[in-house]
Amino acid sequence: MKENQTIIKYPVSTEKCLKAMQEENKVVFIVDRKAKKLDIKNAVEKMFNVKVKKINTLIWVDGKKAYVKLEKEFNAMDIATKLGLI
Repeated sequence: MKENQTIIKYPVSTEKCLKAMQEENKVVFIVDRKAKKLDIKNAVEKMFNVKVKKINTLIWVDGKKAYVKLEKEFNAMDIATKLGLI
């Protein structure tokens, strides 16, 4: 398994992604194209001390885009604040 920093490249901060954070409790990251959903889940859980409920991915120009839905007891806006997106 790769290191967490090589799996997750950077967060995405578009208006659509910020709306997903507020309404759906999702955080969006660009990740390594070869990363599997389990790798992404483990990396996010270790980096931010949260529980991941579900991950959806799609191939993007910069790599792979990962929509990470968090469990109800965790807030996606807290992660956005830690990352400096808000």
